[in-house]
Amino acid sequence: MMLSRETLWLLVGFAGQVAFTGRFVLQWLYSEYKKRSVIPTNFWYLSIVGSTLLLAYAIYRQDPVFIAGQAFGSIVYFRNLQLIAKSRSVKE
Repeated sequence: MMLSRETLWLLVGFAGQVAFTGRFVLQWLYSEYKKRSVIPTNFWYLSIVGSTLLLAYAIYRQDPVFIAGQAFGSIVYFRNLQLIAKSRSVKE
């Protein structure tokens, strides 16, 4: 079964949205588990996956507002992962 180009891009867009939404679910459940507000490292990885897929979809749709919003977010997500790695290396 072959998917049309439009269907494939809709799947990319929805996959990005699922990953992006999943990060909030992960953060909420993890915070409930810890009984305090916590942002787990996987939150940032889901942010990158979701943002990248949504950026690809936005580029395909040629939506400059959507492109600008998703492009900037990735910088923040990668920086948070750098800060986490740096703090872990200091502790070791």
